[in-house]
Formats: sequence, C-alpha cells, structure tokens
Amino acid sequence: MSYSTAASGQRSVTEATPIALRAREPRVPADRLVADMVPPPRFDSVRFDTYVPDPGQPSQSQAVAALSTFAAGLGGAHGPGGGGSGPGAGSGSGMRRWFARKPAAPTGPRGVYLDGGYGVGKTHLLASLWHATPAPAEEKAFGTFVELTNLVGALGFQQTVETLGGHRLLCIDEFELDDPGDTVLISSLLRRLVDSGVALAATSNTLPGKLGEGRFAAADFLREIQGLAARFRPLRIDGEDYRHRGLPEAPAPYSDDQVTRAAYATEGASLDDFPGLLDHLAKVHPSRYGALTDGVRAVCLTDVTPVPDQSTALRLVVLADRLYDREIPVLASGLPFDRLFSEEMLNGGYRKKYFRAISRLTALARDAQGLVPR
Repeated sequence: MSYSTAASGQRSVTEATPIALRAREPRVPADRLVADMVPPPRFDSVRFDTYVPDPGQPSQSQAVAALSTFAAGLGGAHGPGGGGSGPGAGSGSGMRRWFARKPAAPTGPRGVYLDGGYGVGKTHLLASLWHATPAPAEEKAFGTFVELTNLVGALGFQQTVETLGGHRLLCIDEFELDDPGDTVLISSLLRRLVDSGVALAATSNTLPGKLGEGRFAAADFLREIQGLAARFRPLRIDGEDYRHRGLPEAPAPYSDDQVTRAAYATEGASLDDFPGLLDHLAKVHPSRYGALTDGVRAVCLTDVTPVPDQSTALRLVVLADRLYDREIPVLASGLPFDRLFSEEMLNGGYRKKYFRAISRLTALARDAQGLVPR
C-alpha cells in the first residue's frame, strides 16, 4: 500500500506533527482485500466463553449454545473433495476448487443469521464463531457486507466464487442491503457459495425476511430478499446496547484548542477539521477507509457539525465502523455525536446504521478522554 500525503511528517523535540487523514489516499491491492478477511483487531481475542450473556435476556445464552453447535458441525470435510487436513488444504489449489464445485446438494439452511439491535454483541459472537470453527484461517473468511461487495468489485464475480468457494465458512458482519443491485449481486454470490458447500453466518439489525423494509419497494428487490432469507436460520438476540450499560453519558465536546493541543501531544494522532474530512471521504472508496487509518493511534476532529446529506452520512457510518473495529479513540470539538444526524435521517430507512454509528463514536469518545492535557 502507498500513501500520497501533503503532511510533512517532520517532528519537533517536544511535539509530534499530527497526521492529516484528509491528505491520505490509500491504495489497497486486491490480494490484501482477501488476506484481510479476518476478524478485526478489536475481536482478535474474543471467544464464546468471553461473551457475558445478560441474565435477563435468555436469547443471548441460547445464541451462544446454538453457535457453538454450529461451529462444531463445521469440522468435517468440505464437500465430497475433503477439507482441512490433506495435501493442498487451504492452498487454493485447482484440485481443491474442482472438488468444491461438486458437493452433495445441501439440505436445509446453510447459514445462521444473528438478528438484534446495535450493541448486543452480535459481532463478538460472529467473530467467536470464526475462531471456534475447526478449520485453518485460509479456509474461513470474515468481513462486512461492504467489504464483500468490494471484493466482488475487485476480483469479479466468478473469481470471487472460486476464491471463496473452497472455504469452510463465510462470516458477513452488518448485513445491510442498501442498493437493489447489491442485493441481486450478493444473493447470487451466496447461492453459488452455498451450492459449493460453504457455510454462512451473518449479523444484521433486521431479520432476513425484512431486509430492505422502508427503503425500496420494487417487486424484484423484495423477491431477491425472500430468496436470500431462506438461506439462513435466524437467531434473535435481544438486549440493550452493552456500551451504555452502567456507563456514564457521552463526554461533552472539547474546544478546538483542547483538541488541537491533544493532537500535537499524542504520538500517532491525526488532526482534521470535520467538514474537510467529510469532503475527503467522498474521494476515497469505502473499501479503503480501514487503510486510511493505518498507523493512527487517535483521531482528533475540530468543528463537528451536522452531516449535510444521506450519502455523506453513510460514508461516515463506514468510517465509524472501521475506527471502532480498530479501537481508535476519537476526540472532537463542536457538536456532540448524538446530534450528527437529522431527525429525518434517524427516522428513515437507514436509522439503524446511524444509531450504530452514534453508539460507536460515543464509546470511542469516552476512550479519548485521557488524551486531553490537564
């Protein structure tokens, strides 16, 4: 990966020059898109036994039990051609791909679908499933919905089928269908992967039969949704946002001067004015937002203002997800994060995405409190 940056990167004796995210233009090769399909750093060490179910929400412990059983059931051979232990396993060899195309027809749903609100631990459970599945890492893939669509864009449909068709498991986080074209694309891809013997697991804030509700009404779109729903066994996970359980309210925004001083006092911090960063995000493909934050230890933002439109808001949601995955604290001045999105946005078809972004940015703002000089 390479960066084109206007920042000098020079450092003085007493302070560091902050990174400017808006000056970065990351380039991510296609092979990194495949290699990076593993649980993000925040979920490196999570396991089923580190998930703490809420005693008042029995669906949480039920989901753990169901997913543990599902993982154990993936330990056999992948299709009739064998799986994870013989010569060439995990190598992507032509022999392995040839066998992967000819499994016995699967019976019943070949996937599990974790449905629940933001902050109930769905991603924790999905990553735990990835870790618990008895297969080498190269036979398991983990990514967000947008990362999966980006992979298809980078490799092409058929190459993506061949690349993922020999996998034991594909985990898709935050399964949100925001575009009818993506719906058809991913529905077709998952159908081909299931036919190749790949097991599926996904998270979302909406039951699979309800995806797209309140967004599009085209008959073709709804038909694709229903066909996709049949691929999964839904597991409902109830509960409140764990990031807010027993925690203080989100910290009030700081002054521009406090944020700027903190950026210069923190090695590896970035410093951007919020409107300028939003403009820059429109020039960077969302698949590169993770790379945009490579090496960044804290994000400092001045002049946080309401997001002006829905396209900008959806890009900010993706950036918030990448920051949260990487546990990068966010220090900001201007408006508090719960005022980023308009009432119309929060009541619209993407409201669950916006609430998730607020929840995650609030958690990262708490993490950033120690950066402010006393």
